[in-house]
Amino acid sequence: MTSLPTPSNYANHVLVASPSPVVRQRVLDQLRSPLRRFEQASGGADALARLEGGFWQVLFLDRHLPDLDATELSDTVRQRFPEIEVVLLDPENDAGPNIVDDAIENVTERSASQRAETSSSRQDVPASNERWLGSGVESGWGADKSSAVAGDFVPQFAAESPLPGMVGRSRVMQPVYRLIRLLAPRKTTVLITGPTGSGKEVVARALHQLSPRAGHAFAVVNCAAIPETLLEAELFGYARGAFTGAMQSYAGRIQAAQGGTLFLDEIGEMPLSLQPKLLRFLEQKELQRLGSSEVVRVDARVVSATNAHLLSLVKEGKFREDLYYRLCTFPIEIPPLRERSEDVVALAAHFLGTLCSRPSPPQLSTHALQMLKAYSWPGNIRELQNVMERALILAEDGPLICPEHLMLNDGSASGARSAVSPAVVDELHRPCSSARGIRTF
Repeated sequence: MTSLPTPSNYANHVLVASPSPVVRQRVLDQLRSPLRRFEQASGGADALARLEGGFWQVLFLDRHLPDLDATELSDTVRQRFPEIEVVLLDPENDAGPNIVDDAIENVTERSASQRAETSSSRQDVPASNERWLGSGVESGWGADKSSAVAGDFVPQFAAESPLPGMVGRSRVMQPVYRLIRLLAPRKTTVLITGPTGSGKEVVARALHQLSPRAGHAFAVVNCAAIPETLLEAELFGYARGAFTGAMQSYAGRIQAAQGGTLFLDEIGEMPLSLQPKLLRFLEQKELQRLGSSEVVRVDARVVSATNAHLLSLVKEGKFREDLYYRLCTFPIEIPPLRERSEDVVALAAHFLGTLCSRPSPPQLSTHALQMLKAYSWPGNIRELQNVMERALILAEDGPLICPEHLMLNDGSASGARSAVSPAVVDELHRPCSSARGIRTF
């Protein structure tokens, strides 16, 4: 094994991606060191998500991944993050110490060479612009800046633009934007997870709009909103006379998505009895309408969403394991609004602009902005939209949104209550300098 990397050669952030725990352990056994940060990924999608959200110098990538093509993923990583050393592993040949040593040595040698080239001009270059051995990844998921040794390079990159229909440039949303843009041109099945009201359908629509399928239908099926007895007919369609009341044939939502995207919202609520039929469609891209023996081929990309923990449902016997793995080819997790505090003001202004009927929507007072930023938003973006709509009503078309116009949930067991105190309500009904009874601060 090569000598232990010192803080000056920066070879201490390693990611090992393999479906085999044995392969991962064989590599990690060579990396045991207090100066190295290492993590494991069980597949290509998991590895890519971690690369998008941390500082990495070396990626050990198993050639036999369960979800993505290792060679294609390797090329993608080298293009997007050219300073990451990518090492393809063959579990039967090259997962031993020599390949680990060579990779670490290549990184440290390259680091030393780059430092030598820039040493003469370092005094003229700000520390944030040094590029000795950056990973090419912005801090985000899994990144721990406090664990970096003194002198580590922290790369600086331009923020990704929001997806179509989305607002906000917070750091935690950057991996989501990047992954959606990476997935858009592909046919990969995507599972979007996140709490209620976090914008999962908006993300799914953005994925569709950025894809080559944008000119075709975006068919939405809310599995929780349609009764179990009707869901099969709604999804797969039916032939005339298939059941009482079927006076004419119906193509169904899946066939309506031909050439486009089928979005299955609240997929965790799909009845267990219907899941095998959906699984067959995902595997064969074929379906049969109720009451018909005709097999119909449908080319539709499937994107599903849930706020439930599907693996827990699998363990409880409420969701098929094989269907879960078909739907979860590439998972995308949407963070709750409380982790996107930088986006709250932009989202609030956006909702005021879309909800207000006047050309110039009201502005938020300084104190109102402070309240919005300090609030935990248990209902996420949907709750923020509701709060802004209520504020417009309480402000009576006035020019300013003040704290007394914000009705927030106090988080108590009694549920939602108005944030307007009785004293403020009295003051709102008293004549004041504002034409609409609005206090300014």
